[in-house]
Amino acid sequence: MTYAITQTCCNDATCVAVCPVNCIHPTPEERAFGSTEMLHIDPRACIDCGACADACPVDAIFPVDSLSAGQREYADINAAYYAGAEPSAGVVDGPNFHAWGEPVFGRSLPSDFGPLRVAVVGTGPAGMYAAQDLLLHTAAEVTLIDRLPVAGGLVRYGVAPDHPATKKVGDTFSRFHSHPRVRMHLGIEVGRDVTAEELAAHHDAVIYAVGASTDRRLGIPGEEGPGCLSATSFVAWYNAHPEAVAQDVDLSAERVVVVGNGNVALDVARILVADPEALAGTDIAAHALEALRASRVREVVVLGRRGPEDAAYTRSELLALKHLPGVELVVDDHDPRTAAAIGAAGAGDRAGLLRGLARVRTDAASPGPGRGADRRIVLRFHSEPVEVLGEGAARTVRVTDGGGGAADLAAGMLLRAIGYRGLPVPGLPFDEASGTVPHEGGRVAGLPGGYVVGWIKRGPSGGIGANRTCAAETVGTLLADAVAGTLPAPTGDARAFRRLARRRNRRVVDARGLAAIDRAERDRGRRDGRPRVKLATVEELVATARAGRVLRLTR
Repeated sequence: MTYAITQTCCNDATCVAVCPVNCIHPTPEERAFGSTEMLHIDPRACIDCGACADACPVDAIFPVDSLSAGQREYADINAAYYAGAEPSAGVVDGPNFHAWGEPVFGRSLPSDFGPLRVAVVGTGPAGMYAAQDLLLHTAAEVTLIDRLPVAGGLVRYGVAPDHPATKKVGDTFSRFHSHPRVRMHLGIEVGRDVTAEELAAHHDAVIYAVGASTDRRLGIPGEEGPGCLSATSFVAWYNAHPEAVAQDVDLSAERVVVVGNGNVALDVARILVADPEALAGTDIAAHALEALRASRVREVVVLGRRGPEDAAYTRSELLALKHLPGVELVVDDHDPRTAAAIGAAGAGDRAGLLRGLARVRTDAASPGPGRGADRRIVLRFHSEPVEVLGEGAARTVRVTDGGGGAADLAAGMLLRAIGYRGLPVPGLPFDEASGTVPHEGGRVAGLPGGYVVGWIKRGPSGGIGANRTCAAETVGTLLADAVAGTLPAPTGDARAFRRLARRRNRRVVDARGLAAIDRAERDRGRRDGRPRVKLATVEELVATARAGRVLRLTR
């Protein structure tokens, strides 16, 4: 019996490091790493030791014999990666035990080097991979800072609620929140409560992991009107982000149009047509669950400007749509190029996966779901929006038809999922064209002791696991600068920064407060039969943190 990697693979390569026979590829040393959608286990070389499954932070690895009906395709997907591969590509025909070389300096400091004080701004995956690297490989003291009064970033507020296995990577990160060399200041925003200069004055180095928190615009008439939202804000709404809890989301129309062909577009489409009672067992925001229970949405049209061969979503996310109970997945046949691309695609291509799906023509008068389904997702390629029409609310989305003309889709909401964009951090340089901070290997240009990691460093590309390699590069650059003596000496210490932070913001949440929030959310979840019920406002989060901290101190 061999193992297989499945849909929730996060690509962080933890499994690669523990495999005793080097049967998981691509590895971080191979050129293909970072460009493949997931990692793969070679069934010819796997020795069934299970080390990879034990190490996987997102529970993506299972014995082939235990795969569920919806996962069985992954046994073939793993094997197909190795079909016809040559050893020069990093794939082997049999066990290939690691050849351990001489240790090379890179992840640690010389033994006589004093501990560094490093601030990490942002507690999402990028920031936590950087903190983990520093804590495991050096004696560094780490200050974790986040503008929200709760940690988690993308794991808490970006991962879809029906992907609980992916959220488990947060458990890996949370064990560092109470690490003896970690100090936590949540609810502190750089540029509002403290400046970048003040942060640098109290630390040897500062790593900014602030992500890409805004979205790109379509630039079409009607886009700013009611009924037009970014997928960024919609995802934040159903994940109980404090800045989106009061957002007005109207689900009274039968059709929603989603613009974009990436994983986020498929996420929001899936949530819109999923059975609310299935979502009731997740950590979806309570207000979103209530709205979805009352929703009249029966069809989501996903628009892609290019063809199926150029779709940016991963194969695993497309496969997930095929297994949604009561949901029909179809392809719009308005453009003959779509059928041609699907017909010409290989079995492993995204377009090839669409082969065999029902095809319909979707327009204002198109019939609804068929074949016993009561909801459907329509993939419409070679089409983009040109205008949103409606008085006081979205009523129609006008889209191109691929032949130079236009078609009108009756719809009550348009969601744009065409990419994220970083925002400037006060005190740091910023490239407006790319929405990133200029850097060299993670070192901020013109700012000694300043570093970046994650999407603010490389742009909004790559999933959770991609941040591990990204963080390794940044931390390596930081440590090399420390050894070279180019880090500026801080003028204040950790205690002075704590006093400064609390003087500027009386509602700062520390590790004990964060633990109180976690306990409260889990307790609420147990009462409702859910993993947790999130606190959805800043006021609730801060009050819970304070109450829990006081209770702990009085015991």
